[in-house]
Amino acid sequence: MARSRTIERSSLVLSLLAVCVGVAAGYGASIFRDLIALFHNLAFFGELSLVYDANEHTAASPFGAWIIIVPMLGSVAVTFLVQNFAPEAKGHGVPEVIDAIYYKGGRIRPSVAGVKALASSISIATGGAVGREGPIIQIGSALGSSIGQATLLREWQRNTLIAAGAAAGIAATFNAPLGGLLFAIEIILPETSGRTLIPVALATGAASFVGRALFGNTPSFDIPALANNALDLNSPELLGVYVVFGILMGLAALIFTRSIYVFEALFERMPGNGYSRHLIGMGLVGVIMYAFLELSGQYYVQGVGYATIQDILENALTSPWLLLLLFAGKLLATSLTLGSGASGGVFSPALYLGATLGGAFAVAMQHFTPWFQLDVATMAVLGMAAVVASSTGAALTAIVIIFEMTRDYHVIIPMIIVVSIAYYVRQFLMADTIYTFKLTRRNHPVPASLETNLFMLQKASEFYDPRVIRVGNNRGLAEIRRRFKRFGRQAPNVLVLDHEQKIQAIFSTRRHYRLTRRARIHSWADEHMETDYIVAAADDMIFDIVGRLRAANCEVALITPDGKMSHPREVEGVLTLSDVARSSRLARQMERRRPRTPRPKTDTR
Repeated sequence: MARSRTIERSSLVLSLLAVCVGVAAGYGASIFRDLIALFHNLAFFGELSLVYDANEHTAASPFGAWIIIVPMLGSVAVTFLVQNFAPEAKGHGVPEVIDAIYYKGGRIRPSVAGVKALASSISIATGGAVGREGPIIQIGSALGSSIGQATLLREWQRNTLIAAGAAAGIAATFNAPLGGLLFAIEIILPETSGRTLIPVALATGAASFVGRALFGNTPSFDIPALANNALDLNSPELLGVYVVFGILMGLAALIFTRSIYVFEALFERMPGNGYSRHLIGMGLVGVIMYAFLELSGQYYVQGVGYATIQDILENALTSPWLLLLLFAGKLLATSLTLGSGASGGVFSPALYLGATLGGAFAVAMQHFTPWFQLDVATMAVLGMAAVVASSTGAALTAIVIIFEMTRDYHVIIPMIIVVSIAYYVRQFLMADTIYTFKLTRRNHPVPASLETNLFMLQKASEFYDPRVIRVGNNRGLAEIRRRFKRFGRQAPNVLVLDHEQKIQAIFSTRRHYRLTRRARIHSWADEHMETDYIVAAADDMIFDIVGRLRAANCEVALITPDGKMSHPREVEGVLTLSDVARSSRLARQMERRRPRTPRPKTDTR
């Protein structure tokens, strides 16, 4: 009874803190918008004003061609903030949030919220082709983590508040509480249960309440009534059109994801420092921005791009060549902006790319197959959902957010079809999303799916590797390497025995494979062997073995029939934390052990 009351009080406290995070994220979204307005008006017009509507095009600056310098000046300020105060604020933010959950125990430095707000607002305001959603997600998550750390919450509770902050940021920005909740479930939360979902739901509700009080109860875009004839799936030919369109959107998402990191790698190899690289990148963005002004009368690719999306939804932009040019221009500008070191999100650029390519597709279909009667707004809406879903991996989030914007149920079925196909195409060609690719490059992979703990109740006999050989310690690493090089990944586990037939070291299959790939290994080295191990029975549960391995701070469990070992020949197989992690799709941090000082070989049985 006492434990039940303690749990209830803990849940109540967490829920109240989540509401506080939601309110803070709602007001944080407002402050962030005001910062963008302030820096934008100052940079483009030399005025101190908070009047700015992202859904309207920026008027031509009185500075003329000198406007090219504005993004460059912004790059200097952004680089200074990022390098001196919070390197985590560089980039689009969401990967850093995911990294904090899986690899940093739910800890985000409090300074990240302020630095991210300043750096991202300057990047967007001075012409960077990035979005404001990623930054507000990171800002909200940093607020949640800071509150969790200040109140001494446990790790899972801090992670819950991080997810609450991220979901609240989405809800306040898009006026989409369901979309925010689903974003937390699909992208952020490492655990989905009542104890985590209720606080996140409360945070999204609180943020939506604050957002509607500050911004009004309107969606981000004013989407006109969609043409229902274009959404009628009674025609098999129309279904085929949606399949083709989904494939196209999946390829667009793949190009978008690859492009950002290709440019990031290019700038990293460029001589100079962070200031010079970002200066060059934003100088090129300034040139693209001014070229569009001279060509078409609008800057088009600068900032979040909401005004251009609004034009497409209102059928004000119908030239297929201009739409394709806008797609290419935004793709290049966003890649230059983020690749060179800016701070900003990828959600808005994904919406922009989907809208422009979807609009161009609709115009082309009107010309070649007019009987389908596809309109620009409908295909733009479907394209927005598809590119966001397939690039970020948040398929349900994209569908629900677009639905919350359109309030048109007829769009749901075509959207599900297009989004599903686009998602599959991107996943087939590239396993990582635009969020996880950065972490994979950092060797910080995250689970591809959330699973139950059922595998932890299985027996060791279901997991261990039975390939075991025993060798004397007089052979040396070079001899072992030559003997087993031809086996590759199929090489057996090696138990190295001393002259008394006691286990001196263990080479697990995975480590042995790495050894055989090395060019020169001629002597023993402590870094290449496991000297600590536990002994477990074949019938022991994985849950118990993993717990013992973690407690003993070692990697290897030797499996015997009864969990006892008087002689090495009794070993039936080898089980490692890596084996368990790979079999269950767990994050790699499960494999890591605490650093330790060298010590004599011990048997931790």
